[in-house]
Amino acid sequence: MSKMHLVMGGRVQDPQTLDFQDLAAIDLVGVFPDYASAEDAWRSAAQRTVDDAEMRYVIVHLHRLLEPDLPAG
Repeated sequence: MSKMHLVMGGRVQDPQTLDFQDLAAIDLVGVFPDYASAEDAWRSAAQRTVDDAEMRYVIVHLHRLLEPDLPAG
């Protein structure tokens, strides 16, 4: 299985958590085939909202969700 990564973000209720305010308004940046390209997309999306403490972007390791028994390496 390829190591898919999802980059997404949105407004959070508390900047210290990942409790998104409105799941219908989540910004789905995209799915990427490797961590490096996902990190580039995350960095770009996060930079656009750097002055807004309530906006948070994350990288989700989809391959770990789909096959949690695989080693992380």
